[in-house]
Amino acid sequence: MVDNHGGNDLLDTTDCLEAVGVFKGWKNFLFLIVLLCLVLLQLSFHLADRGYIKIEGQLYGNEPAVGPNAPAEPGTSTIDSGPVEPAEPVEIDEPAEPSEPEEPGESAEPNEPAEPNELGRSSSALQWTEPRIRSTAPKTQYASQWIPKEYLSKITFKQLTWVIRFVNAVLILSTTLYCLTLLFSLKVSMNGRLGGINHITRAFFLSLLMLVLLLPWQKVFGSVITGVIFTPEELVKWYSSKTEDILDMTLYYLRFSGYGVLMLFLLILSQLRGIRWAKAILRRLEII
Repeated sequence: MVDNHGGNDLLDTTDCLEAVGVFKGWKNFLFLIVLLCLVLLQLSFHLADRGYIKIEGQLYGNEPAVGPNAPAEPGTSTIDSGPVEPAEPVEIDEPAEPSEPEEPGESAEPNEPAEPNELGRSSSALQWTEPRIRSTAPKTQYASQWIPKEYLSKITFKQLTWVIRFVNAVLILSTTLYCLTLLFSLKVSMNGRLGGINHITRAFFLSLLMLVLLLPWQKVFGSVITGVIFTPEELVKWYSSKTEDILDMTLYYLRFSGYGVLMLFLLILSQLRGIRWAKAILRRLEII
């Protein structure tokens, strides 16, 4: 009877280990999907916020184009920035009176030429600064834009709207499945007495908190409580009401960017706890 009971325990442990292997694979797969969706959601926000994709036909924070390719305003010239003023009539100077002859001991002082050393230093300085300006100008221009706008000029806000809605749907489903996978892993660990209950429990509650923060509570409670995911209409509303006030800018970026960073932090913590849970199981079974 004792031997038979020990064989059943070994069989149950083996079955639990097989279930743990399945849940572990799905947990890692869902983690990658949630991570990819969070990155795409943040990328969509920054593309719209930085003006790469137009919202309501205008770009926030961009000044009118200035340069040789910019259209000139009426009444202005293409060379100078100000209006062209009529040239003043040139006054003709009267012939100067003949100067008195100088004394023999004094001679007129002509303009003294610059010393050869000074001319050499100035020419060498110009030769050194011109290539440096030419080499740093394109770098400064490209550094101000982390993505060239030419690559994203064909993307419209309507297409971005479909991307945001698709990412929101996938994000909710994958996060829910991720949380359920951790719940089933917790039950298997408790029933099979595999160990690592501390880590898997913490991972489950972190994923549960992540799911609660993710859901669009603003659809139910209005602006009182908001979720991590946002709709295109909400993005347009916040974008159009954005001002230069420090408080408004802080709330704006905390809503669309800081909330997503918090979600990403919880996701990574939950995944790390899941990795520790798997290692604790192998250590308890004396496999490693």
